[in-house]
Amino acid sequence: MDFKTSNEETKTGIYLMQEGNEEPFNIRLHLAKDILTIQEQDVICVSGEPFYSSERTVTIRRQTIGGFGLSIKGGAEHKIPVVISKISKEQKAELSGLLFIGDGILQVTRHINVRLHISFPHREVQVLRNAGEEVTLTVSFLKKTPAFLKLPLCEDCTCENPLIHPGIRSKYIITITDTLSCSSWPTSPGLRWEKRWVDLRLIPLLHSRLSQYIPGSDVCRKNAFQVIAVDGVCSGVIQFPTAEECLDWLQAIASNISSLTKHNVKKINRNFPVNQQIIYMGWVDEKEQDSVQDRMYSPKFLALRGSSLFKFSAPPVTTWDWTRAEKSFTVYEIMCKILKDSDLLDKRKHCFSVQTESGEDMFFSVELECELLIWEKAFQMATFLEVERIQCKTYACIMESHLMGLTIDFGMGFVCFDAASKVRLIFYVSQELEFSNLFAVLHCIHAFFAAKVACLDPMFVESQGTATTTGIASLSSLSCNSQTPKLKFAT
Repeated sequence: MDFKTSNEETKTGIYLMQEGNEEPFNIRLHLAKDILTIQEQDVICVSGEPFYSSERTVTIRRQTIGGFGLSIKGGAEHKIPVVISKISKEQKAELSGLLFIGDGILQVTRHINVRLHISFPHREVQVLRNAGEEVTLTVSFLKKTPAFLKLPLCEDCTCENPLIHPGIRSKYIITITDTLSCSSWPTSPGLRWEKRWVDLRLIPLLHSRLSQYIPGSDVCRKNAFQVIAVDGVCSGVIQFPTAEECLDWLQAIASNISSLTKHNVKKINRNFPVNQQIIYMGWVDEKEQDSVQDRMYSPKFLALRGSSLFKFSAPPVTTWDWTRAEKSFTVYEIMCKILKDSDLLDKRKHCFSVQTESGEDMFFSVELECELLIWEKAFQMATFLEVERIQCKTYACIMESHLMGLTIDFGMGFVCFDAASKVRLIFYVSQELEFSNLFAVLHCIHAFFAAKVACLDPMFVESQGTATTTGIASLSSLSCNSQTPKLKFAT
């Protein structure tokens, strides 16, 4: 079934992409509602019966004005490719229909009576300048040539000096040949070539994740990010000219991922009972407890479903996957805190912590502020719904060497009773209750108070917005001991 929401975005733009240690090259991005398409430029045969080669051969004649009508950059002596950087309008190079900006020149053939193989500095330019009236070029479009090599150095259309850039390396070294004819080249007058954008990579957005950070670290790339599909296919590092444009694309892709996730959750929830509905699913980066310098963070997939928070290494697809979570926690027995700038552990922004029922702190980060807000609202809603559903929770405790029970009741407050007789008791300021899982009790009290306050807020109930967490339990003092954790109540 097709679907569309007002949040879905469609965008197209031309940017740079870097893969590994290679130099960035031009790509075109196209964002649709469910897929991100990355395209690269290529020269393809669009008519005739092409031979099976990416190379093209063209013979052009010099004109009185403008020469061959093309400009080049690069050179073998600098170990960078020789690339056609400019093709002049209405000149022989353009009229041939076989030469394009970005073509690497593999071989230059002059039509004279001597056959030579030349390889010394600037010879490529000299051969083109002194080629006489006719020259044959063998070219191949270099899809990943650095973008600056494809741009003209100046406005004239003569052959330019090579551009020296020691950081670029290439396997393309020109062979310059003088020969009588070019009959050996596999050409056909029926062929027609065009430069087009062709698909390089298709990344489905459902359960994809974004990353501005160098993998595993807290170092944020400047105006760049990656998109990683659920199957591990990666976009490479997409680079943008400005921070504003980078953020605009990040938000657009994140919005489409969010829309797909909501639609997917809606379909999955049809198979689950009311008390097991999914409220949130999404990627986060978890800070490693015993982190090393090159691996401080690892991607995790969080899901809020029913009474539990699940942590996965990959999104759950089948019902069986839900039983294989790395960890799961009861939402009203854990505490979530959005970290302020002063609380951040490192350079990562948009972070939150989750304190478990055992007192362990887990730290997570997301890419965008809007994602942090979505998580916060989802966690508050999950806690509210579960407290509203269960209404009360009882924990075993000890008071003055007697086994007791403490019930946290949504309507009645706190009820303490003797475990054997079930008789309700009144406890006073000086009395202490000892729990084996104090953090779980404290978090549960926090959750019940927060839910009580939230249910009095008509805007929260109506819009399922943020649950206010003020008015937490009036606890005069807390004392925690690894042997006998205790909770002291003030009346």
